[in-house]
Amino acid sequence: MPHEMMVGLTVTDDQVYQQYREAMAPLLAAHGGGFRYDFRVSEVLKSASDHPINRVFAIYFESAPRMQEFFANPEYRAIKARFFERAVAGTTIFGAYER
Repeated sequence: MPHEMMVGLTVTDDQVYQQYREAMAPLLAAHGGGFRYDFRVSEVLKSASDHPINRVFAIYFESAPRMQEFFANPEYRAIKARFFERAVAGTTIFGAYER
């Protein structure tokens, strides 16, 4: 069953974050995933997060196990360490659900 997550980020370096997206995209597709929505946020009216949110997206996978395989993949973890951790100061998962 398709699985989706809504995520909010504090992106501090748009260029490095774009490099992250480009590096992880082929691996994401190979795991049956992709992005359904992607927004740059200019104003947050209410937030329970302890960091500002300036990016929101929906990421999907063919199933929850495929999502877990993707995030545990050593190649993804290397990409995350190289780009994501330098470009993102905070992450909030709003929710995960089956579509």
